[in-house]
Amino acid sequence: MADKRDYYEMLGVQKNASDDDLKRAYRKMAKQYHPDANPGDKQAEEKFKEVNEAYAVLSDAQKRAAYDQYGHAAFDPAAGGTAGGFYNGAGFDMNDIFESFFGESGFGDIFTGGSRRRAGPRRGADLHTNMQIKFEEAVFGSTKEVKLQTLETCETCGGSGAKPGTVAENCRHCGGTGQERVQQQTMFGAMTSVRTCGVCHGEGKIIRDPCPTCHGAGKMRVNKTIDINVPKGIDNGQSIRRSGLGEAGDRGGPAGDLLITVYVQPHRLFTRQGTNLYLDVPITFVQAALGDEITIPTLDGEEKYQVKPGTQPNAVISIRGRGVPNVKNQRIIGDLIIKLIVNVPTQLSERQKQKLRDFADEMGDDYKNSRKTWFDKIKGKK
Repeated sequence: MADKRDYYEMLGVQKNASDDDLKRAYRKMAKQYHPDANPGDKQAEEKFKEVNEAYAVLSDAQKRAAYDQYGHAAFDPAAGGTAGGFYNGAGFDMNDIFESFFGESGFGDIFTGGSRRRAGPRRGADLHTNMQIKFEEAVFGSTKEVKLQTLETCETCGGSGAKPGTVAENCRHCGGTGQERVQQQTMFGAMTSVRTCGVCHGEGKIIRDPCPTCHGAGKMRVNKTIDINVPKGIDNGQSIRRSGLGEAGDRGGPAGDLLITVYVQPHRLFTRQGTNLYLDVPITFVQAALGDEITIPTLDGEEKYQVKPGTQPNAVISIRGRGVPNVKNQRIIGDLIIKLIVNVPTQLSERQKQKLRDFADEMGDDYKNSRKTWFDKIKGKK
């Protein structure tokens, strides 16, 4: 690293050079040393690469700061630099620099040797849809029909796009590569760039006799109805993925996936948190005081429960295993959490009111003054 020239020196600028100064210097030197302007000149080619390396670092604020602090060691993995070997394959691409000036075509043939080829098999696109299900269907699982529109491989041509009995030909314009070389006059002089072939549009093939069914596309848009198994315990907003039910791939590539977002309708009685179900059950103040056997509704039937004498308002009880299965491990099932709501009557006859007064009198002063006693306790009085 000690023999490596200073980046600012390579571009002929001062260390306090602005971004515009760097850009002007880079353009000037890139034009001067470009291989097309110096055919066969290895020294010019090396200088051209050095100029690009220097500009790639100094035009990036973060990399420039690292270089100013650590020098070339910032980009040397052996030196433990902060950039982690930026130039040595960890993110440096000369084409990125040219694309910022000249667009997508850049100077790909200079650095890749024109080796870009048409794409091979390509996976099909994923499909996304929604499904609304009932609360019980989410808990116990179900099978639902889903209607969707998708692209499938044409059965007539098998996806080739060519009429049965014929085959697609290699594009003569690009030689089947899907890319073509174009010479352009730029501010740097005559430049050769690589771009998508304008005849075959990057496919590398030409279909002379298109399939009469798909008209050369290789795929057909179809309407389908499929059965989807809804797993037990799925929750609102979660998704179901079905592999291979998305759009057909290109050039023999696999189909994409179908992703279904599930929306669960709320229940009139139960609410859900995770794998637990929650339910408010009303009881009378007589049942709370004396105890009683009550019937509790669950999602799969009724459950008997013995209310203990002296049950307080909002007491919580739990019935194990009567909640929701875990969608990832359906052997794990949550609980049914019940809150006992004591209903206090609001309309009493005079006779009923008198009986309650008699009850309070019979309980004595401690009962009548229980609120005062509680208030004294929270004030710290004994």
